[in-house]
Formats: sequence, C-alpha cells, structure tokens
Amino acid sequence: MMRNLLLVISLFTGSVVYAQYKDFTKAELKNKVEGAWAAKMIGVMYGREMEFKALGRTYDKPINWYPELIEKALLEDDLYGQLSFMETIEKYNNNATVKQLAHDFAYASFPLCHANLQARKNIFDGIMPPLSGAPQYSMHSDDIDFQIESDFIGFIHPGLTQSAINMCDSVGRIMAYGDGLYGGMFVSAMHSIAYYENDTKKIVRAALNAIPSKSTYAQCIQDVLKSYDKHPHDWKKTWQLIQDKWAANDICIPFHEFNIDAKLNGAYIAIALLYGNNDLEKTMEIAVRCGQDTDCNAANAAAVLGIILGLDNIPTKFKSHLPHIADKNFLHTNYTYNKAVKQTLTLIERNILANGGKVQEDKIRVRIQTPKFKGKYEQAYPDKVMSYQVEMKDRDKWTLKGQWKEFMYGNGDNDLYMIATSPNDRLELEFEGSGISLLGSWNTSGGKADIYIDDKFVKTIDVYFREEAGKYDVNRAHIFHDMNLQPGKHKLTLIVSSQRHPQSTGHNIWIQRAVIYKNN
Repeated sequence: MMRNLLLVISLFTGSVVYAQYKDFTKAELKNKVEGAWAAKMIGVMYGREMEFKALGRTYDKPINWYPELIEKALLEDDLYGQLSFMETIEKYNNNATVKQLAHDFAYASFPLCHANLQARKNIFDGIMPPLSGAPQYSMHSDDIDFQIESDFIGFIHPGLTQSAINMCDSVGRIMAYGDGLYGGMFVSAMHSIAYYENDTKKIVRAALNAIPSKSTYAQCIQDVLKSYDKHPHDWKKTWQLIQDKWAANDICIPFHEFNIDAKLNGAYIAIALLYGNNDLEKTMEIAVRCGQDTDCNAANAAAVLGIILGLDNIPTKFKSHLPHIADKNFLHTNYTYNKAVKQTLTLIERNILANGGKVQEDKIRVRIQTPKFKGKYEQAYPDKVMSYQVEMKDRDKWTLKGQWKEFMYGNGDNDLYMIATSPNDRLELEFEGSGISLLGSWNTSGGKADIYIDDKFVKTIDVYFREEAGKYDVNRAHIFHDMNLQPGKHKLTLIVSSQRHPQSTGHNIWIQRAVIYKNN
C-alpha cells in the first residue's frame, strides 16, 4: 500500500489483454473529458431533488431542469469527494500513495456518511486501507460510496480499463470491499470503455468483465441484461424484476426501505444506460425514475454519455450555463471545472505512456486494454440477511445496570436511545442468530466499552468521534458488529471502560438498537 498509484497501475500490465490501438487527437480527447465532468455535474443536479424520494417504487412525478441548476453541482459531494482524491494526487506530483489518499480523505473538512464515514472513523482509530473498508471493521462494505466516487478513475484511463480496475482495487479499499468495491470497478470500467465504444449496451456488457461473475453485484447486472433482452422497450419490467429479487436486503440498513446497496443502485445505472439509447436526457430520466439514490445514479450514468458525446454534443439546455461557472471552485476544494479537466488530461497522458501508448504533439495513441477480472473473489457478508431487530423501546429485552439515561434526538428522529454515562455501566442482550450489530452514535464525549459474546471478550470499542454521527435512522453508527457467529442462541455483554480517548470529554455510549442476522 505504500507504492505510488502510477506504480500500482504499471505493476499489473503483465496480465493485461490488449485488443487494439486507438488514436485520438488531443482536441477529441479534451472534448470527451470536458463532456465527462460536465455530464457528471448535470446528472447530479438532474436527480438531486428526487434523492431517496422514491423508496421501493418508481419516481413518477415531473422532473424539472433549468440551465442555471448546474451551478449547484459545485456544492455536491458526488463531485468534491472524488476531486479531493485528485487534489491529493496532484499534491504529491501525481504519485500519491493510497495511504496519503486515505489520510487526506479522512482529515478533510467535508462531512461524510455511510461507508465513507466508517472509513474516516477507522482511519482515525488507526485502521488503514485495505482494512478500513473491510467487513470486519465496517458494516458498509457493500454500500454505494466508492461507486459514486469512482468516475475519475475511469476518466483518467481512456481505454486502459484493466489499469483502471487495478487502481480501483487500491483506492476503493479505503471504504469498500466485495460488492462495494466491484461497483466502483464496474462504473470506472464503463467510463474507460466509453472513450472508444459508442454503444451503451456494449459498454455495459464489456464492463461486466471487470468484476467476478459469481459476485452478487455481477449477478444483479446480469439479471438486468437478461431482462433487457426479453423486454427491450419496457424498463419498468426490468426494474420490477430487480426490485423483487435484489431490493429486500441492504445489510447496513436492513430495517428500512431506504437502500444504499451498491448492486441495487448499480442496476439502476445499467437500466438507464441500456434503455436510454444514447440519449442523455432519457438516460438521466430513467435513472431518476428508478428511485433510491437518484442524483448519484443519474450522475454515474450521465458521465458515460458525456464521454461518448463529448461536450460539443451535449444538448445546449444542459450546458449553456457551464461557461459562467467553469472557473468557480467546487466546495471544499481548490478545483474548478476547468482545472478538473486540465488535471484529468495530465493524468491521462501519464497513464497512456505508462501502458504502452504514445503522446505526440497533436495525437495520442492508446493501447486499448480488454478487461478481465483476475483478482481474488470476495464477498463481505456471505449469505447473511436480517432476522429481526431489538430497539431500546423494547426495554424488557435489555438488561441495563448502572447510570443509563434515556435520550432522543428529536427534530423528526424520535427513536429512543439509552446512554451509558459512567465506567462499569453494563448492558446485556440475549439473541438468536449468526450475526449482530449494535447501532447508536459517535460523538465528542464518546467513551470506550468492552464487548463480550457468550462471556468471552471480543474487543474494546471506542465511540469518540470529532463530531456527532449517527443521528439519522438511515445512517446510524454501527458501534459494534460480529457477523461470524455460529447459528444459535448467544448473549452480548457491554461494559463501559474507565479508559477513554484522550480528546473525549466523557464516557458516553449511545445505543438505539441491535440488528440480528441469520444465514440465508
């Protein structure tokens, strides 16, 4: 993990299958890069107002657009999140290590949620990549986060698809594993392929080769393709099939229709591209109407079209305001749209040269790579599904001893918490299953606690964090989990420690519920 990114990419070229050479003029390549970033901005704002407004159903209301809306993309995490990675790469003269990327990402000023938030907490606690996204340290390994942020990797690898997915295999492990990692590989592969392939149907099928075919992510996309072949003019039939088969179990939020699972939202991206017929507006509309994470999915899909079309061929109503904001900074970065394009082109030239291509005065020759997954197959939580949950309002199911206090956040979040406030405060919960996760909050007054399963010590948890995290029911902090228990009856015991983080102002432990999992 201490190798620089360029070296990480180059080390894998021995296993690359080369298809052909592709020549671009520098003007053509720049137009595609401009289209990629512009379409990403357009897509995120096209779907922004509908984000998580349609859960387990399609979004059927009107979708409004006006040219000035693109300016609000400067405030969106879909953009500044991955631009922060590009900033770090530039800061280290385009040779940043994964450790440097992880550090800057963790200590950035912007807020995070889900897999990114857990990765930040893990890095603060000294758990670095690749473990910061691994399932033993995260209940968010399958989440969408890396899929959202992986565009730039495809952008900087035109036709160099194997190198793109190898870079994903390093950077993505900051916050992802298994399907969460494969989602980023799939999306970045589509961007890479779009530089030389104009048919979105061929792009989706080719990008599927970038991930292991037996992964549940690949199986989900394969179901999209099969349904498309049967119903090429009715995207809602394909949506319904995916909903019925894949939408029921989101590991990190199994008690809610909100679904941030990478494969489900990745399926919506694929549906949009297949049924959008290379039409930018139609593609974005279908992505939004599929529901769930509408802005992220529309942005990922739109960026593929942006590369295919190039900025010149993006409809005027979507890009007319772009020149007015092209030199304004994205929030939390020193990057503008124009600077993002410039840095992308710089990285493209480096990657082309590192992978057997040529860069001449006005022409670039790319040695096209055919993707084929050659890594070790992994699945974060194999065959685990939610069995039941125990909330703190179910007081008869918990045994609490010591100085526990009731707490509610309010402002629409009315779930009951209990807070342990003193060393030796104790909690016990008997449950039946093969996995358990305790959900609560992290905060500046968070303490430490020792966890036992069946009276055997498992680990010490630390819920101190630099800011409050875990308020919202769809983004509770998983303060402890063990997904590898033998099926059967168990007892979890939590005892508040007298130790605490040096910067913590208390010994508080917040608990709102436990989710119990079983083998599927």
